[in-house]
Amino acid sequence: MEGQSVTLIAIVVCVILSAYFSATETAFSSLSRTRIKLMIEHGNRKAALVNKLSDNYDKLLSTILVGNNIVNIGASSLATVFFISLLGGSKGPTVSTIVLTVVILIFGEITPKSLAKEFPERFAMFSAPILRLIMLVLTPVNYIFMGWRKLVYSLVKVKDDRRMTDEELLTIVAEAAEEGGIDSAESELIRSAIEFNDLEAVDILTPRVSVVGVEQDVSAAELERIFADSGLSRLPVYEDSIDNVLGIVNLKDFYACARDESFRVSTIMTKPVYVSETMKIADLLKFLQKAKAHFAIVADEYGGMLGILTLEDILEELVGEIWDEHDEVIEEFIKLEENRYRVLCTADLEKLYEELGLDEIESDSVTISGWILEQMERIPKEGDSFTYENLTVTVTKTDLRRVLEAEIVVDPDYQKNEEEEE
Repeated sequence: MEGQSVTLIAIVVCVILSAYFSATETAFSSLSRTRIKLMIEHGNRKAALVNKLSDNYDKLLSTILVGNNIVNIGASSLATVFFISLLGGSKGPTVSTIVLTVVILIFGEITPKSLAKEFPERFAMFSAPILRLIMLVLTPVNYIFMGWRKLVYSLVKVKDDRRMTDEELLTIVAEAAEEGGIDSAESELIRSAIEFNDLEAVDILTPRVSVVGVEQDVSAAELERIFADSGLSRLPVYEDSIDNVLGIVNLKDFYACARDESFRVSTIMTKPVYVSETMKIADLLKFLQKAKAHFAIVADEYGGMLGILTLEDILEELVGEIWDEHDEVIEEFIKLEENRYRVLCTADLEKLYEELGLDEIESDSVTISGWILEQMERIPKEGDSFTYENLTVTVTKTDLRRVLEAEIVVDPDYQKNEEEEE
């Protein structure tokens, strides 16, 4: 009877150790390294130990698995002996298998892993000192398994590339926003920062047809009128054609010498800064900062002007539209009624499916205007319309060269057929 009690106590100890190893494995695989590093910065020694153990995760995992298997096999053997002595050789093994399977599943696997999943950092810090001692004891065994791992890796040729991609980082941000860790504004700012380097100058420029410029022989009165009408603080100065920009005139510089009878714009304009249309806007921001410029001309492949951009255009890609008291606030998307919208066709095509909650539209165009021209294969007239998947697009305003406004109706009951999906 005394021997059975000792065996039962040994089984309980094995189940407790099984729970410890199972919970430890889940804790170390689920913990946030970012939170651990923040704790280290605040002087938490246990967090430092957790981080050190995590850096050698293969040895850590090997120790946990070896320890877990040892205690599980030990519990199984002891339970078999216990139930044979209690029920005899015919029923003992069967009852032992059933009882121990249930006990190990509930108390050695499911329960400890569920708890560790809820508090991974806390449990990892609790178990780290004990685990360090077990790793020391099992060093010879770990050495054998690490050698086996190297042999397997050499045969399988495993690629060890654990760098986090932009897509994975965006997923983490989305999950943090859903769980309430950050609000929607913070989420949008982080997403913009991550996607910032994917954009090129051509994606954010003001196109050539919308550029306001002045000729080099412009009078002071005319220049003052253009500044007042456009509301702009900087204007390109050109000779003969807007493609031949000589410099940039600043509103402040103009008013400083506007009353000079010998006024000539060439005396106050600054040297223009040219950039390539394929230049990444992250590099463009650094370039403008280094050049101490707020205004750049985007050149096309033939050396002409493709458009212009400013520091404000770049910053708006991070923080959204920036309006001042002199700007006319323009709404690019206006909801007329349920599933019916009026859109400005100078808006980015990407904004269309973001604002309307649509699937991404496949197109080579950047703007909605370009996409409409692409679909109709001609310059449309007011009243022309076409259907694209679940969208009915009607042109409502043009200037004979491009589409300015359109009305879009979304069919909520539309379903893609198999041919469209392919």
